Amino acid sequence: MATPKPRPERTKTDADTAEAVDAFMATLEHPHKAAIEALRTIIAGADPAIAEGVKWNPPSFRTTEYFATTHLRAKDGIGVILHLGAKVRKTPSFQIENPQGLLKWLAKDRALMNFAGVQDVKAHEAAIQGIVRQWIASV
Repeated sequence: MATPKPRPERTKTDADTAEAVDAFMATLEHPHKAAIEALRTIIAGADPAIAEGVKWNPPSFRTTEYFATTHLRAKDGIGVILHLGAKVRKTPSFQIENPQGLLKWLAKDRALMNFAGVQDVKAHEAAIQGIVRQWIASV
C-alpha cells in the first residue's frame, strides 16, 4: 500500500488571520452574533494548531487546511459546517463520536452542527471541542 504524499502547505493570505475575522465580526449584523463569538472561542480552544480566517465569506477555521466554516444563513440560529477543504478528496469514511447527536451528515466527508443560539452553543462546549479534535485528526 502506497504511503500518501504529504500535502503542501497552502499560501497564507490576509484573510487567513484572526484579525480578518475580527474585522468581519466588527461589521456583522446578525441576531446570533454572540453565538458566533462563542463558537470562535470554543473551536479555537479545541487545539492550539487551530487558526481562524475568512474563507468562503464567513469566519472559518483551519489547521493545515480549512476544516470548518460558520453557516450564518440558517433560519433558526447558526451552524458550523465541518469539511475536509474545498476540493473533494478520495478519503475513506471516518467515524466521529457524536454522543449528543450534534452532527448531521451531509456527505461522507461533510457534516453540519446547528445551534439555536449562544446558550445552546455554550451548553455543548465539551461536545463541540471533542468533535473538532476528532475531525482535525482527519484533515
